[in-house]
Amino acid sequence: MNCPRLLVHCCCVHCSAYTLQYWREQGYDVTAYWYNPNIHPNKEHQQRLESLGAYLKGKSIELIWENDYNPADYYAAIGNRGENRCIGCYSIRLVKTREYAEGAGYDGFTSSLLISLQQDHQSVIDQALRATGETGSRFKYADIRKSYSESRRMTKQRPWLYRQTYCGCSFSEAEAAAKLRYKEFLQRDERQP
Repeated sequence: MNCPRLLVHCCCVHCSAYTLQYWREQGYDVTAYWYNPNIHPNKEHQQRLESLGAYLKGKSIELIWENDYNPADYYAAIGNRGENRCIGCYSIRLVKTREYAEGAGYDGFTSSLLISLQQDHQSVIDQALRATGETGSRFKYADIRKSYSESRRMTKQRPWLYRQTYCGCSFSEAEAAAKLRYKEFLQRDERQP
């Protein structure tokens, strides 16, 4: 008897490790799917993709990636949403995942975004359900956020894997840099008499 096939959108290796394991344990034949035009800059995109590929070696999990890294698609998807930009970001990636899953005959799709404590969980769910629309695609959901630290532990055991310092987009990169500068400022301030 064949296992149902599940396409798992992967946002980074640290969120993907446990997500892929979880769905395998649920009886699915999982495939990792990489489509992340939001990740900035291209070097960061490549480091994250290569890290996921390195992690999957020897795990009998296929990695499919879209070769058309095009940040312009991401910027078009987020438009002028400001603080709500993540909704457009989730949408573009989940629609593309659903389209690939349908076209390749998968039984369903899901995303490693659902494990992250950094993401707006309900918005990810809403955009995945919106992506399914009337197509008949089946979005698979599980709240596995409680295993976020386990997923990070799984990858931390492999120190050669790239560990990112921000969510992925140019906005989150700037926010992370600002937080770091502020932290450094506070530490400098504490050392002064």
